[in-house]
Amino acid sequence: MRVAIEAGTLSLSSGGLARYTTELSLALARVFPDDEFLLVSDRPFRMPAAAPTNLTPAGGPRNALERRWWLWGIARELDRLGADLIHGPDFAVPYIARRPSVLTLHDLSPWMDPGWHSAARRVARRTPVLLGMGMATMVVTPSEAVRSQAIERFRLRPERVVAVPEAAAPWLRPVETTPETPYFLFLATLEPRKNVPALVEAWRVVRRRHKIDLLLAGRRRADGPAILEAPGLRLLGEVPDEELSKLYSGAVAFVYPSLYEGFGLPVLEAMQCGACVIASRAVAEAGGRAAVYADSVEDLARAMLRAAEDPAWRADCSARSLSRARDFSWERTARLTRQVYEEARKRFEG
Repeated sequence: MRVAIEAGTLSLSSGGLARYTTELSLALARVFPDDEFLLVSDRPFRMPAAAPTNLTPAGGPRNALERRWWLWGIARELDRLGADLIHGPDFAVPYIARRPSVLTLHDLSPWMDPGWHSAARRVARRTPVLLGMGMATMVVTPSEAVRSQAIERFRLRPERVVAVPEAAAPWLRPVETTPETPYFLFLATLEPRKNVPALVEAWRVVRRRHKIDLLLAGRRRADGPAILEAPGLRLLGEVPDEELSKLYSGAVAFVYPSLYEGFGLPVLEAMQCGACVIASRAVAEAGGRAAVYADSVEDLARAMLRAAEDPAWRADCSARSLSRARDFSWERTARLTRQVYEEARKRFEG
């Protein structure tokens, strides 16, 4: 099978969309060496590191007409490539349905709260039209919760929508480290729905009793929350991949109080590094019984205090995290996604 994967998300410097496209394309190429996987985009992008020979970059727009990428450009490029199927990992597929297509719908946040996405108007307008007109042969969601929400909101036939869980990157692992100053860690794009102000407020409660820093790591979006400077509060910005294992492993706890998530990939990343995880119930499908759930400032502060004061409890959380992370792998995600590709081809041809 010759599969084209739209790679526009690989132009992003970090974040869940880039991680998903990177790890999925690599896993597909490794697990299915007889298939070809072609990355296409109308923007310059970085190839995933150590890509197998059957994962290659393809072309983009060749003239002014093809710069209208989703309407004309991508369809023409797919014709030139002889692609059997197109996978859009970022809420979109071509507007012209010449071949089977799979659309990944990561969550429904663009349609839930206008304050969460100041720059998502294009997705909010375009994706419902694509789904309503049947341009996506099949839809992939990262969780059963998003699958149910998508079926209800967009009135999709249930057999067209498949939940395929994600996983932590295989190179994330526990690392022995002893930080100079203990810290709680948050790592994700700093944006409104991540609920960072609540985390800071809870941390201030803990800080009155324990000298534990709060590290906020990740790309800061233009509409990200204002964060006032305070002793012990550190904004790290984007962290290179090679530093993530150490950062996750060294935390007193990884704290993720997001108001809404489609899955919550950073939670699994932290768990695979053996971190104690404190999170909102928005990530329950990822965290399972391993995470400690807290949905208010008071509950966050209480859980963070226990992580600071009870090493045995923290060690038990770490063991549960490692066990939970073993339930997920990108190899499994690739195999399940490949099954969706086969189903899309059957439905398109039938």
